[in-house]
Amino acid sequence: MKKLILVLMFALAPFGASADPAKGQEYYLEYLRPHFGYNGQEFAAQHLKVEWKRYFKKDAARFIKKYSKKHPESAEFLGSEKFLEMAPHIKDFAMKYAADSGELPSCN
Repeated sequence: MKKLILVLMFALAPFGASADPAKGQEYYLEYLRPHFGYNGQEFAAQHLKVEWKRYFKKDAARFIKKYSKKHPESAEFLGSEKFLEMAPHIKDFAMKYAADSGELPSCN
């Protein structure tokens, strides 16, 4: 029985761990843009890919700290469970369109 559970955990792990940049873009536009005030391109281009990766380590602790300080009106939302669920997708969105990515999002 334990072997079966382990096999199922490993088989399903990749599906639960994947994030989606398109979903992150939607989340950014719906939930963060009203607080931050800049469009998706301006947001993602604020940092390089490696910086975004650092900001979203350890449950997005650095991101939450920086953007809560920069935009105090967003602090409550950034500390919420809902934001933590969205964070992997927002991270993928930010990294896909980071300053050093060469790509531009189609959101305003």
